[in-house]
Amino acid sequence: MSFKSTLARHQSMIEGLFTLEPQVTALIERIKQCLDNGNKVFFFGNGGSASDAQHLAAEFVVRYHKERRAYAAIALTTDTSILTAHGNDYSFDSIFDRQIEALSKSGDIAIGLSTSGNSANVISGIKTAQKYDVWTCAFTGEDGGQLKHIADDCIRVPSTETARVQEGHILIGHWLCEALDEDSPAIS
Repeated sequence: MSFKSTLARHQSMIEGLFTLEPQVTALIERIKQCLDNGNKVFFFGNGGSASDAQHLAAEFVVRYHKERRAYAAIALTTDTSILTAHGNDYSFDSIFDRQIEALSKSGDIAIGLSTSGNSANVISGIKTAQKYDVWTCAFTGEDGGQLKHIADDCIRVPSTETARVQEGHILIGHWLCEALDEDSPAIS
């Protein structure tokens, strides 16, 4: 595959994101309300999606491009002791559940990233979050998988190619950070 071919597939995915504007605009409004109410946002996923979850939580807490207050966000993919203990004692399929049970409260938001929409542990995490009155959103690929029927909202990047889907997820995530920055008073 040529570099030009990859860029063309990336560009096609980007052009498809325009249709998601109403959905991501509604998501940022929900996130702003959540954070303004003193709640937090959880991010979680597997592999590259785990890295994206960590990346986005860091941007919320530290900053994106503007000096502003820290936003409460947690990547459920970072505590190796919790992850390995749970995987050993229970199951990898429920690896995010106990963290959600321990850390969540009504009014929080849980965002599960799964390119296929069928990751068992992301599905389980979304279901567990809903048990605790946590609003849920899935970031998936075009099909949405099982998550499109389970999460309260499902943002489906218009691609079936894993790399393009992950590029779409991080672009949407960066826009969420940018929108939060624009809405926040600067601090010095």
